[in-house]
Amino acid sequence: MSDTLSPDVSPPTTTGASPDGSGGAAGRRSHAASRAGTVAVAVLLLLVLPFYVSSFWLQTGLFAMAAVIGAIGLNLLSGTTGQLSLGHAFFLAVGAYGYVWLAADPSGTGSAHLYGLGLPPLLAFVLAVVLAGVAGGLFSPISGRLRGMYLGIATLALVFLGHHMMLNARDITGGFNGRSVPALEIFGFSFSDASPDGLAVLGVPFGGLERLWYFGLVLVAVAWLAARNLVRGRPGRALAAVRDSEVAAAVMGVPLSRYRASAFIVSSMYAGAAGALLALVFKRVVPDHFGLLLSIDYLAMIVIGGLGSVGGAVAGAVFVALIPHVLTKYADHLPLLTAPGTAGSGVTPGDAARYLYGAAIVLVLVFAPGGLAGLAHRRPRRTGDGARRNRRFPVRTRTTSDPQGVEGATPKEHTP
Repeated sequence: MSDTLSPDVSPPTTTGASPDGSGGAAGRRSHAASRAGTVAVAVLLLLVLPFYVSSFWLQTGLFAMAAVIGAIGLNLLSGTTGQLSLGHAFFLAVGAYGYVWLAADPSGTGSAHLYGLGLPPLLAFVLAVVLAGVAGGLFSPISGRLRGMYLGIATLALVFLGHHMMLNARDITGGFNGRSVPALEIFGFSFSDASPDGLAVLGVPFGGLERLWYFGLVLVAVAWLAARNLVRGRPGRALAAVRDSEVAAAVMGVPLSRYRASAFIVSSMYAGAAGALLALVFKRVVPDHFGLLLSIDYLAMIVIGGLGSVGGAVAGAVFVALIPHVLTKYADHLPLLTAPGTAGSGVTPGDAARYLYGAAIVLVLVFAPGGLAGLAHRRPRRTGDGARRNRRFPVRTRTTSDPQGVEGATPKEHTP
């Protein structure tokens, strides 16, 4: 007979929850299904909006789409790679004016002569994106060697240099008065109110804004998928390593200058696509639109949305792009605001929008450093036992092999 008692005690089993609070495989499948359903509903809503909303909201939505594309590109540079850029507006201008120059036919005589290559509009759009990438490539030797505030000051010079060029290269840009934008056309189908004239779908007239709406959705989807694949792939991990620790990245064999320059080129191409889409929506491009304030707006988008997150860039871009237009539309019904073009002592919608941006940035930096994307990731989940647990700090469970609930503790042996 043994002098020691060794009761057969098996560790308790848990059902319905995993140690990380995710609810196991069933919970993950349920979360994936819920997320897929949310995305499907959002896509369906975006597809049917042109049938129900007015031209004002369609135009505002197109401005938001252009902002989303540009913000994703800037977030790849500043959020993922950690490179500060204040010259994003310059590359938007390159995309906008590049499309106009490539797609427009020569016009005017004498001092009013305007150059144009007269290329097919779709080809001109693609080449405008490439042209913005080339402009970023010309700046890449500088962006590959500078970082932080030094790169920010260098890119700030691009904004003033670009504005000077837009005012003085009148044969291409039209000078201070700008230049009209040729309509996009794909295989004879025009994204304007003409060709075919009087187009209607389910009894709803489909003019230029309705047609551009779906073109903008395609561009946003391509930009989203390309950025997600880039961030989740090997290049994205290398860019994140450059951001987190350049010494560690260099030890792992990451060529720092090449990846910083590549990130700048990719960001410039995103900005070029956003600028070309803006030109199509505006129907006329002028130099004053591509100033320093536009670059600051894009920085506000990625800070509010969350640095390093593609979804956060989308959310921040929609917020920053919609606020000025909404305030302008409802300025007569909101206190302390003065409608544009009217005399009064109130605040203009543009200034009020920037006050809101500033307040949002302060709130994000103080209470949610990860931005809107960080708030979504920090949301606690419900486990099988009904308790709410945070995703980042799961609660440890106590077992018989860990009687104190602390990892590394060993059970005390019983001696007779």
